[in-house]
Amino acid sequence: MTLQATPYKITLDISDTDRGVYESVKFIVARHPSETEIRLAARVLAYAIFYHPHLAFGRGLSDTDEAALWELDLTGEIQHWIDVGQPDAERVIKASRRAPHMSVVVYGNARLWREKVVPQFAHLTNVCVLALPQDELTLVAAKLTRSTHWGVMISDSQLYISDGDQQIALPLECWHGELPATL
Repeated sequence: MTLQATPYKITLDISDTDRGVYESVKFIVARHPSETEIRLAARVLAYAIFYHPHLAFGRGLSDTDEAALWELDLTGEIQHWIDVGQPDAERVIKASRRAPHMSVVVYGNARLWREKVVPQFAHLTNVCVLALPQDELTLVAAKLTRSTHWGVMISDSQLYISDGDQQIALPLECWHGELPATL
């Protein structure tokens, strides 16, 4: 018997003062059977950080040729490829050739990844690497339920997640490149 993906109904009230984005969005995201809660939370936060009306979740873990998230224009061309986790340099380089913007949202103990992998694509100017702090991301992941409503505020490279009961602040650390001002 094959395990099925678990659907999560997400509502995000996004206030991104850094980019001038103010939206309330609802979507369903599938959690792959082998995906951890922390990775799912990182994908949802990446959606908020890079929000654009044409941003969508890829098949992720079930299809390695797709991004975790991507923004497609009206012709179907990839405008922004977003990976979550610690992809190898070859994947980052390949994705950076397929889209004008390529971003990686890193989480977990990534010090070694940063030292060994980032220098292999340091010459690429269209790649942005953001790191989410592990302790705070773990707290956010614990708040993720099958029906989640979060307020997400981004201001001065700080991410604030509120679920009505508690607010968690996550500093966004840029390890490479720059966060695209407008996508």
